[in-house]
Amino acid sequence: MTVPYAEALQEFEPVIGLETHVELGTASKMFCGCDTTFGADPNTHTCPVCLGLPGALPVVNEKAIESTIRIGLALHCDIATWCRFARKNYFYPDMPKNFQTSQYDEPLCTDGYLDVEVSNADGTLETVRVPIERVHLEEDTGKTLHVGGATGRIHGASHSLVDYNRAGIPLVEIVTKPVVGTKHRPAEVAKAYVAELRDVLRGLGVSDVKMEQGSLRCDVNVSLNKPGDDWGTRSETKNVNSLRSVERAVRSEVERQAARLRQGERIVQETRHFHEDTGLSTSGRSKEEATDYRYFPEPDLVPVAPDTDWVAELKAALPEAPSVRRRRLIEQLALSALDAEAMTNAGVLDLVLATVDAGAPAAEARNWWLGHLAQTANSSGVEPAELSITPAQVARVVGLVAGGSLTAGLARQVVDGVLAGEGEPEAVVATRGLAVVSDEGALATAVDEAIAADADAADKIRAGKVQAVGALVGRVMKATRGQADASVVRRLLLERLGVTE
Repeated sequence: MTVPYAEALQEFEPVIGLETHVELGTASKMFCGCDTTFGADPNTHTCPVCLGLPGALPVVNEKAIESTIRIGLALHCDIATWCRFARKNYFYPDMPKNFQTSQYDEPLCTDGYLDVEVSNADGTLETVRVPIERVHLEEDTGKTLHVGGATGRIHGASHSLVDYNRAGIPLVEIVTKPVVGTKHRPAEVAKAYVAELRDVLRGLGVSDVKMEQGSLRCDVNVSLNKPGDDWGTRSETKNVNSLRSVERAVRSEVERQAARLRQGERIVQETRHFHEDTGLSTSGRSKEEATDYRYFPEPDLVPVAPDTDWVAELKAALPEAPSVRRRRLIEQLALSALDAEAMTNAGVLDLVLATVDAGAPAAEARNWWLGHLAQTANSSGVEPAELSITPAQVARVVGLVAGGSLTAGLARQVVDGVLAGEGEPEAVVATRGLAVVSDEGALATAVDEAIAADADAADKIRAGKVQAVGALVGRVMKATRGQADASVVRRLLLERLGVTE
C-alpha cells in the first residue's frame, strides 16, 4: 500500500540527500597502471596492485587528484591544503584487498553547492541551491555477476562470478548535505541536481558520465517527517543509474514511507534496491546497527598536499559553467521563453546548443531533439542525453539534408541507424543505400510509370491543375523508397506532361 505522491507531500515534509559516484576518465587506475577501457574481457585489466596481492604497493594517480580538485572547484568547494587516504575495512567478494582505499575524515573538497533550476506548477523556473558536504576520492570495486537465478541477484543464484577490471578505477564520491525546503517537488529537485551535476562533469571532461555503463551512479536518501517534527529515519536506495530512475526512486520512497507512517509504523534505516521495471524498491540490508569499518590512515601512501598556486591555476582554467553557458546561448540564439522552457523540461537544451555548436541551424537542432529524438528517448525509457547519438552526429545528418544528399524522411532512417549502433551517419547512408537519387536518367523510368499509372492526374495537370502533380510525385517517391529528389521529380513530371509554370 502507498500514498499518492502529491497527497504524501501535503501531509509530510521530505528531506533528501544524494551520494553520486563518478568514475573518472583517466587512462589508468587509481593506484596502478592498469587500463581503464570499458568492456574488456573479464579480469584482463588487472595486476598485483589492483588484485591486492601481498607486497604490491600503490602509487597515487596525479591526474585523478587534478580531476577531483577541478570537480570541487566547479562545485564551489573549499580545497584541502593537506589530506590523506584511509583504509575502509570490510569483506566483500568484489573487494580483492578486503579494504577500500578511500578518503574518510580528511576529504579533498568540502562545503560547496550546486544551483539547479526546477519548474514550478505555473511553468516558471525556480533556482534551488543544493549544498555539497564533500567531494572525496577513492577506488571503485569489482563487479559481481550472480548466475542461475531469475532476478540476477544473489538470492536464488547457483553461483557468482567476479570481474576485477573495474576494481581500482578512480572513483569520486560527491555527497550532498540534507536538502530541505523542497516540500512539493523533492523528486524533481533530485533529478535536476543529478542532471546538472552530469552536465558539469561532462563540461569538465573528467568522466564520460554514462549512467548506463555505471560511470555515473547515484544513491538516493529519503526521509519524511510531520511539519515541525525532527527529521525522520532515512532509507538509502542504492546504485540508481538513470535520471528518470532518480526521480522515480524518490517518488516511490515518499509514497512508501508516507503509507507506513500513516499506519503508525516506524521506518527502518536500511538500504533498498530500485527495480527499473516496476519503479518500486525492495529492502536490501539493515543499517540500524552502526558498522565499524575500522578506518585508519593508509600506511602505503603519503598525504596529499595540493599546492595553492596549482589550485589557483586549475580554477582559472575552468570552463564556463553549463548554467551560464545556457543563459548566454539562449540570448545569443534568440530563443523564445517558450522554446527555452520546452527544451529545458525535455532535457534537451544543452543537446540543442551542442548541435548548434557543431554547425546545425538552431531551428533544425531544435526540431530533431524536441521531435524524433525526444520521442525515441521517451519510448525507450531513457533521457535524451543517454541516446546512442551525439550532437555532432545530428549536426552531420542536418548537413547531409542541407546539401541535398538526404531527404527529411531518409534522414530519420539514418538517425535510427546511428541509434541502432550501425556507425557514423555517412556509414549508415552507404550501408543502407539511402542516398538521394537526383540523376534524371535514373528517375526517368519511375516518372513515366507514375504518369501511366495515374492517367486522371496526368490529364488534370495538362489541363492546368498543376497542384495535382503532388499525387504523381508521391508515386515516384514510393517507387524509389523515398530516395528520389522531390524537386527533380516534380520538374521531370511537368516536362513530360508539357506543362510550364
